[in-house]
Amino acid sequence: MAQAMLYRSGFSSLNADPRRVDAPSYKVSLSQKLASKHSFCGQSLLVKVSATRVCSWSRKDIRAKVVTFPAELEVATEPPINLYKPKEPFTAKIVSVERLVGPKAPGETCHIVIDHGGNLPYWEGQSYGVIAPGDNPKKPGQAIAVRLYSIASTRYGDDFDGKTASLCVRRAVYVDPETGKEDPAKKGVCSNFLCDCKPGDDVQISGPSGKVLLLPEDPKAMHIMVATGTGIAPYRAYLRRMFMEDVPNYKFVGLSWLFLGVANSDSLLYHDEFSQYLKKFPDNFRYDIALSREQKSRSGGKMYVQDKIEEYGNEVFDLLDKGAHMYFCGLKGMMPGIQDTLKKISEQRGLSWDEKLAALKKNKQWHVEVY
Repeated sequence: MAQAMLYRSGFSSLNADPRRVDAPSYKVSLSQKLASKHSFCGQSLLVKVSATRVCSWSRKDIRAKVVTFPAELEVATEPPINLYKPKEPFTAKIVSVERLVGPKAPGETCHIVIDHGGNLPYWEGQSYGVIAPGDNPKKPGQAIAVRLYSIASTRYGDDFDGKTASLCVRRAVYVDPETGKEDPAKKGVCSNFLCDCKPGDDVQISGPSGKVLLLPEDPKAMHIMVATGTGIAPYRAYLRRMFMEDVPNYKFVGLSWLFLGVANSDSLLYHDEFSQYLKKFPDNFRYDIALSREQKSRSGGKMYVQDKIEEYGNEVFDLLDKGAHMYFCGLKGMMPGIQDTLKKISEQRGLSWDEKLAALKKNKQWHVEVY
């Protein structure tokens, strides 16, 4: 704990243009007044999803970058690691829980804002551990095991004051294939706890942890980000730091290319924000989505994220040859298909994928965090 206190004191598609997104359009009303002191304003925004879902974090038009504070959050030269351990967690407060997806999305995904009061600083790409209340169902009398969640906000949080962190959580449920009904005995304990939380509820947090997905400090760097589902969380943090926030020592002028795979239009996560970046920063941001239940790949099958990568395979490899970082976050089942696709592209270019992958890892261009 002394180490933690010491560290905290230092802070006191199918389109020809890959930057376009192909999905059905509709208009979302952003008429709710933004209760914020920052330089955003509410307005109507054309987004490409099929059902209305308006959350507080989306009621912003990126007309000017937001000033972040406190400045001390940029001082540390090493990321904070395990300031609080699972056996001695920090008690934070739930600020809000908002549904992210539309009614036709399979399952429910929530954006959860947590108030840590500045006591749990973190860097973009790190994770928090969450300990749900109650006994471990598999080990009666013991606490529920900690669950790790990638943080979906920058170190300044959604309110830009360094006091909150946001999580992107999908409610884990089990549906009996024979009856088609949910079995509550097999539901995910921690994800359901978080999605059921109300403002003011306590939540036990450990961490932060993780160095694999830390955002490189070079503002000229190139980034290729691949996500499925809630694996979008760390990239949302990256992109807010790059395009939304006015950080004195980080003025992004490089390239970020996001590949996001979800089931359908209603399952798109943070699409409003990403669409605004695309409009505001077309030279620095590219955005491609794979909707497995709505789009077809070139071969006529379902469109998965690896199929979208294959469409731009040569461009992806050209960027990697120039030093681009490539990130993967999401379910671990995503990786075999992606690896096969990258191997196929590599062989088409007359390269050995094993040798190429070894070189990417050696150059620290390859970043994988799957669960």
